[in-house]
Amino acid sequence: MESKQLDKQVSVSAEPALSEMSTLAEAGVAVVVCNRLEEEAEGQPSFAELEQAVTAAGMEFIAIPFCRGQMQPAHSEEFAKVLNSGKKVHAFCRTGNRSANLWAAASCLNGADKKQLQQAAQQAGFDVSGVLVTY
Repeated sequence: MESKQLDKQVSVSAEPALSEMSTLAEAGVAVVVCNRLEEEAEGQPSFAELEQAVTAAGMEFIAIPFCRGQMQPAHSEEFAKVLNSGKKVHAFCRTGNRSANLWAAASCLNGADKKQLQQAAQQAGFDVSGVLVTY
C-alpha cells in the first residue's frame, strides 16, 4: 500500500489489503475511513470484511461511501466530525483521490486555510482545487 500523508492527522491511499490493516495500526492510525461504494469493483472485500480486519487490528472502521464526482455536503460534514475527534485517520477509495477531496472539504468546514490544503494535496499528488472553490 502506498500511503500519502496529507497532514499530521490524515493519510490516504488506494484500498489497502485486509492484511495491511495491522500496518496502519502500527503507524498509529486509530480510524480507517472507506470512501468507496460497497461492491464498487469485483473482488473488493465487503464492508463487513473491512470492519472485521480493521477492528481486529485495534482500530475503528467508518464507511462514508460516495461515487466519484458525487460528494455531498453530508459526506464532508461526517468526515469533519471524524477529524474533530483528533484521532489519526487513514482514508481510502479506489485511488485515494476521493478521500483527498473529502479531506479538503471537511478541513474547510473545520476552518483550515485553503491555500495550505491545496499545497498539501499537490505535494501528495492530488488536485483538490474543485472542492476548494465549493467550500
